Amino acid sequence: MKYFLLLVLSFTVSYSQSSYPDDFISPLEIPIDLSGNFGELRSNHFHSGLDIKTQKREGLNVLAVADGYVSRIKISTFGYGKAIYITHSNGYTTVYAHLQKANGAIEDYIKKKQYAAKSYEVEMFPAANELPVKQGDVIAFSGNSGGSGGPHLHFEFRDTKTENIVNPLHFGFTKFVKDVHKPAFQTLMVYPIDNAVVNKSEIPALVSFSKQADGNYLAATVKTNGKIGFGINVYDNCTNPYNKNGVYKITAHLNGVLYYESIFDTFAFAETRYINNFIDYATYKNKQQRFQKLFFETPYPLSVVTNAKNNGIINTQPNTNYTLKIEISDYQGNTTKLSIPIEYANEEAIVKAKPTETSYKLNAKVENNYSKDNVSVYIPENAFYDNFDLEFDVKDQILYLHNEMIPVQKHITITFSDVQNLTEAQMEKTFIASLDGVKLDYNSTKRKGNSFSARVRNLGTFKLAQDLVPPRIYNVNFIEGRNLMQQKILRVSVSDNLSGINTYNAYLNEEWILMEYDYKTNTLQHDLSDKKYKEGRNDFKVIVTDEMQNSTTFESYFFMNP
Repeated sequence: MKYFLLLVLSFTVSYSQSSYPDDFISPLEIPIDLSGNFGELRSNHFHSGLDIKTQKREGLNVLAVADGYVSRIKISTFGYGKAIYITHSNGYTTVYAHLQKANGAIEDYIKKKQYAAKSYEVEMFPAANELPVKQGDVIAFSGNSGGSGGPHLHFEFRDTKTENIVNPLHFGFTKFVKDVHKPAFQTLMVYPIDNAVVNKSEIPALVSFSKQADGNYLAATVKTNGKIGFGINVYDNCTNPYNKNGVYKITAHLNGVLYYESIFDTFAFAETRYINNFIDYATYKNKQQRFQKLFFETPYPLSVVTNAKNNGIINTQPNTNYTLKIEISDYQGNTTKLSIPIEYANEEAIVKAKPTETSYKLNAKVENNYSKDNVSVYIPENAFYDNFDLEFDVKDQILYLHNEMIPVQKHITITFSDVQNLTEAQMEKTFIASLDGVKLDYNSTKRKGNSFSARVRNLGTFKLAQDLVPPRIYNVNFIEGRNLMQQKILRVSVSDNLSGINTYNAYLNEEWILMEYDYKTNTLQHDLSDKKYKEGRNDFKVIVTDEMQNSTTFESYFFMNP
């Protein structure tokens, strides 16, 4: 553990002391107002850049922040949506995501590749001489594509060689991002460890605190008889007093000694799912509140944690008092402190922990296999962060695999074998579904004979289900037989009741045309400026297929007469 922390500490110190180029311009021509900052806690990941508001609209000019060349373009339905990557000569790459569309030669390049591949989703790696850009060039227009919750620009920096993500504020962006707000403590939690009792509770308990005259906080005294850890729910308003963004740095000193520290300077994509061990995952799943834990029971490789004495766990001793001082900071140095007095007290628990013993003791460091009634579960080593008592059962062909309060780091494999009660037609439409009450969620499933298997990254309830219903195509935005010469877009709505949309293809006069799929609005649309139509009658066809290969075809026609 000491060796791991020394490596992380030396990496962080050397990286933090590096000089970063700061001759970049802003990617937008409007004042920078952030809806998300670097390292912010998100679902299953740390936020990897800055989310810049675009005044609730799309179509703003997106600028190359420095000279370079477009080295990667990825167009996808989910995730970053339409994204452009520009490599610069100083060793860094900038990323611009959730775009509406690219500009000029870059957009022409994308459309050419999409039509060649006959696919909306494409990924390209142009050579250095294909799409050069100069600082200030309009490379694209801001949008809301992919997994975006509203119009904005996602902007980030990456080390070109390692592909590690780096905090954009290192690159002189504090001149664009004005932050005068101090971070704030929202909630404090204390966690008993190894059968300790804390504040007469055997389970995690909230600790009250009050704001002092100097703007810092003082917590009520924590009384315990053993090992404890703390978790904090904190935020930073950053560029405005309304958004609750993440904090840059957290330190905790126990009786004046540095006990825990996390800093969001940089991290690797391979680390990002460890957020589920970085936070109190069970509380997040129960209450949608993210408590950053200032401790961990089993060491894990997360470089943003730069110091953790005794894993951040405080082992209180009789006749000894402690003070834990937590300081939260933003990148500009605005800080807020919370002081927590801790006393040793051997008190009886009033709030008791519920017994969790089961027949299965899961050791997280080794492979685990479980099976019953032709249902089996394979769990690779280190799929979980800590050991725990696993609930596993199969009843009426339904798998009960613990619950969603335990995070899963690696994929586990679920297999339903020797399935006998289905016809061949049903077999072809069968998949392993996650069951949430009566709601079924599709998991990508492989079939081999009479067996079905799926790799999942969550616990819960699972069963075999069939999707026999094809997708719907509806809300066509033109009347059949009309002249559409003044129309700019062909649009249809699509939906699927269970397994989800898998493929979509559209044709004009039997020639493939590009349609963009937006899963948030359930729409497919074609830009008539692609000029794939002909004068006179045009026959239009859309074919949509779901994950279980149920298919629907819509056909119509329109005229294009000047």
